[in-house]
Amino acid sequence: MTRPALRHISLKMSVFTGLLYFAVASLALLTSRFEGGLAFIWGANALLMAEMMTARMRAWPRLLISCMIASTIATALFGMGPLAAVPMAFINAGEALVVAYICRRMNVGLQIAGSMRELSIFVAALAGVANILAGIAAGLVVAILLGGDFPHVWLQWYSGHVLGGLICTPLLLILLQGEVSRWARQARPIERLEAFGLLAAFALCAWWIFYRVDYPMLFASLLPLVLIAFRTGYAGSAAAIVILALIGGTATMTGHGPLRMVAASIPERIQFFQFYLALSFLLSVPVAAELNSRRRLIRMLRDSEARYRAFAEHSGDGVVNLSIDGIIQYVSPSAVDQIGIDADRLLGQPAVDLIDPEYRPFAIVTHRRALAHPGEAHAVEFRPNRPDNDFDWYEMLVRAVLDEQGRAIGVISTVRDISRHKARQRALHQAAAQDALTGADSRRALQEKLDDQIARVAAGGQACLLLIDIDHFKSVNDRHGHAAGDRVLVGFVERLRQALRGTGSVGRLGGEEFAVLLPDVDLERAERICEHLRTRVGVRPFPLGNGEDIAITFSAGLGELDGSASAATLMEAADKALYAAKGSGRNCLRFAA
Repeated sequence: MTRPALRHISLKMSVFTGLLYFAVASLALLTSRFEGGLAFIWGANALLMAEMMTARMRAWPRLLISCMIASTIATALFGMGPLAAVPMAFINAGEALVVAYICRRMNVGLQIAGSMRELSIFVAALAGVANILAGIAAGLVVAILLGGDFPHVWLQWYSGHVLGGLICTPLLLILLQGEVSRWARQARPIERLEAFGLLAAFALCAWWIFYRVDYPMLFASLLPLVLIAFRTGYAGSAAAIVILALIGGTATMTGHGPLRMVAASIPERIQFFQFYLALSFLLSVPVAAELNSRRRLIRMLRDSEARYRAFAEHSGDGVVNLSIDGIIQYVSPSAVDQIGIDADRLLGQPAVDLIDPEYRPFAIVTHRRALAHPGEAHAVEFRPNRPDNDFDWYEMLVRAVLDEQGRAIGVISTVRDISRHKARQRALHQAAAQDALTGADSRRALQEKLDDQIARVAAGGQACLLLIDIDHFKSVNDRHGHAAGDRVLVGFVERLRQALRGTGSVGRLGGEEFAVLLPDVDLERAERICEHLRTRVGVRPFPLGNGEDIAITFSAGLGELDGSASAATLMEAADKALYAAKGSGRNCLRFAA
């Protein structure tokens, strides 16, 4: 969630905050003071904390100084007197500073009741750290300067400041950030009417409990508080607690309400009322905070789902959601178009049924890997399970879907048609594997086949390699042109292939030099095949395309593959035999040593 921007507090605004602090502090001291000058609900520090939590830190010194001056004057005039005014001002400022600093360091949002985490940190900083330390300091000041009872003073300070901070700070934060006015603008009329109606009804309920009933009906306020938390959120809960504090506090201090039945002094009844308020706060505001957090999560999920749906339905890539067992749960329109099957027929079906059986094991392994490694994406290529499908290819990117506990509950798959990419790959591979002119194997492809045959021979097979060079081919190009020479090369390869009848593969090494790889053939049979090739090549002249024909012969070197020798060694031996054949008058065969 995006945080609201921190406020810029000018000097004038700091002075105004000090004046407001003085007014709130004076009112608390004049209307809700214990014996000894401590207020039973101290909301002035809540004002300072709210201002500091919403302001930039460079404005904190101005706010602290302004409120310390206000605290000093209020305490001197209406509280414990001039002697304790200055120390109490420092204690009040320190208390607010500690809470604001902890919340800022712990990355608490400006809406401290927006989630249980943020509320817990705020309560811990206020009640668990700042108020304890400030209460000890205040108790020591009163005990030393005024001769007061330390435990009694500490308890009064702690309870009053905790209640003031808990009750007032969330509401003040809402007001400072303009949440109320924003809600009033955005809320529907029925929602505004409901909120005001619930708060008004709660005020009547509180008035009835504390002024009109002669029985201890304090519990009667708890149910409306929970209802307000559910219907209006933490803003309504904070407002209800303030209403309860005003009505109930006034009644208790004036001797009205169910607490008058307690056989105790007014200050003791007030302390009991403080605990009652704290209980009411802890019952309603945390509920509102948790509900607010859940509503925010639901909004985020809805926004995320909307973005996901928009992407899935308008993307060219197909999106398929699968369960842990690989059952299709959702198919995007583009995926339906790619698959060619209606979505109603796809839902509830195993996804592997759509994949060619040859590639299903790879898809299953990819699915399992995605579930086993939720933070990673895994890719697999496959062909669809379609009849007479020779060209369609798809790539699937798979990533796990997690629940709130981080456990994989399924996968989301993005499917992309890569048929064109595969076709280009095939074309490039074919171009690299074939001689562009004759269609014979390229030198690279021949090398790969030769390495494969050497491995097979090493395992107990046999094979032979025949190197061929067309006799006097240079004269063909010189006398008839390169176009005629190319026609001779193409026709030469065609006759070799016809003569081999699939018993071997023909590769072009360069120029007029070729190689014939003969698998599963011994040296004796390879010799017969060579003689058969020489016969077929020389049986009739080759047409040159200009009305002329030319007779062609070739020289050859033959070697038997050895599983222990490298391809380079075998090629060198066959090449030496070829040169020996050329040196012997050409149009003949020689054997490698």
